[in-house]
Amino acid sequence: MSDVELVLRSTRVITPEGTRPASVAVAAGKITAVLPYDAGVPSGARLEDLGDDVLLPGLVDTHVHVNDPGRTEWEGFWTATRAAAAGGITTLVDMPLNSLPPTTTVDHLRVKRKTAADKAHVDVGFWGGALPGNTGDLRPLHEAGVFGFKAFLSPSGVDEFPHLEQDQLARSLAEIASFGGLLIVHAEDPHHLDAAPQRGGPRYADFLASRPRDAEDTAIARLINQARRLDARVHVLHLSSADALPLIAEARRDGVRITVETCPHYLTLTAEEVPDGASEFKCCPPIREAANQDLLWQALADGTVDCVVTDHSPSTADLKTDDFATAWGGISGLQLSLAAVWTEARRRGHGLEDVVRWMSTRTAELVGLGQKGAIEAGRDADFAVLAPDAAFTVDPAALQHRNRVTAYAGRTLHGVVRSTWLRGERIYSDGEFTGPKGRLLTRAGRLPTDDERQT
Repeated sequence: MSDVELVLRSTRVITPEGTRPASVAVAAGKITAVLPYDAGVPSGARLEDLGDDVLLPGLVDTHVHVNDPGRTEWEGFWTATRAAAAGGITTLVDMPLNSLPPTTTVDHLRVKRKTAADKAHVDVGFWGGALPGNTGDLRPLHEAGVFGFKAFLSPSGVDEFPHLEQDQLARSLAEIASFGGLLIVHAEDPHHLDAAPQRGGPRYADFLASRPRDAEDTAIARLINQARRLDARVHVLHLSSADALPLIAEARRDGVRITVETCPHYLTLTAEEVPDGASEFKCCPPIREAANQDLLWQALADGTVDCVVTDHSPSTADLKTDDFATAWGGISGLQLSLAAVWTEARRRGHGLEDVVRWMSTRTAELVGLGQKGAIEAGRDADFAVLAPDAAFTVDPAALQHRNRVTAYAGRTLHGVVRSTWLRGERIYSDGEFTGPKGRLLTRAGRLPTDDERQT
C-alpha cells in the first residue's frame, strides 16, 4: 500500500459483490484495493471523501457515432468525448460510418486514430466495417486492433457504407468467424421495409408504420441462422422490437453465440408521446409503443438483452426537418444516457447495480475490455460519482454535444454526475473539464502515445 496515490471514499461504492461503504485505493492509474470504509489512508496518499454520493465504475458505451473526420459539423471527438465525460462515460467505441472515410480498411483506421489522438477526453476504441467487397480487409483490420465489425442488412443512410445482402453477409461472417471476430449488426430486413407503407410528412404514426417490427424480427432470424451454421459470434445492435425476444432466447438455449443491446431512447421514450413533426425523436429502428417498452425492460431483467448503449447519432439541426421520411435518423444521448436510464430504472424498481451491469460491466465484456467495467483490484481507476436522488431539467444549452438537438429537452431526470475519473485523474467536475486525457484502445490494450514512441 506504500505506492497508493489516491483514496476515494464513499458510503456507497458499487462493486461486483454489491454496494457497500468502502475506500478505493488507486496507484498508477489502477485500482489496487477496495478497502473497508474506515481504512487508514496510506502516508502520502490524497483522500477524496465523496460522502453519500455513489461511486460507480465509469460507463463503457460501445455504440457511438463520432462522425470524425469528414462530418465534424455533426459531431467530433472533442465534443463527443466531453459529452461522454459529463455523463459518467469513461470509454466509448466509435462506429465505422458517418465519418469520411469510413473505417473499412487499415488505412482508413489510421486516419481515424490520427484524428482522435489529441482530442479524446475519454478512452476511445474503434469498430471496423463489413461492406460488400471488403472481405479481404477484415482480417487486417482485426489484426490492427478493431473490436469487431459492423454491418447493415438494410440501407445505412449514407452511400459510402452500403448494406450486405444475405450472400454477402454469409461471406463476411465466415471470414470473421475464421479468426474469432465479432460481427455487430443493424438488423432490419430491406424487403419488409420496402413492403411497408412509405408516407412522407410530419406524422410519427406514418414513420412508425414504415419501419415495422417484422423487419427487425426477420433480419434477426436470418442472422441467427447464419451464426448457427457458421458457429460465429454475432451481436444485435439497438434492438427495438420486443417480438424478436423469443427468437433470441431460443437461439441462446441452442448454443448460438448471440448477444443483444438496446438503447436509452427505447427504454425511456414511447411512440405515444412523440409529437408530430418532432424528428429529434427519429431513429432507426424506431421508438415503439409503451407495451413494447415494458417487454424490453423485462428482457433486461432476465438477461435476454445484455446491455444498454446510446447509439449516439447526431446531425446538424437543419437535417432534423419536420418530415419524418427525409429527416436524419439518430438520437443524441451521450451526456444524458446514465440519467435517462436511471430515472426509468428506479421507477420500475431496479437499482443502480443493475444499471452498472447493463451500461458498464456487460459492455466492457462485449468488447473484451477486461480492465474496465468494475470497481475491483487490477482494473483501471475509471469512476463516475453520482448523486442518484438529485434531479435536473434537461436544458439543451447545457449539453456538450456539438449540435444540441435532443429528444430529452425539458424532461426532469434523476442522477447528477458530480465528477468523472479516468485512470485516477479527475477529468470532469461540476461542469469543468481538464484537457484531453483519453487514450486510444485496441483489442490487445492501447496504442502508445507519441511521447512513449520517442522513448
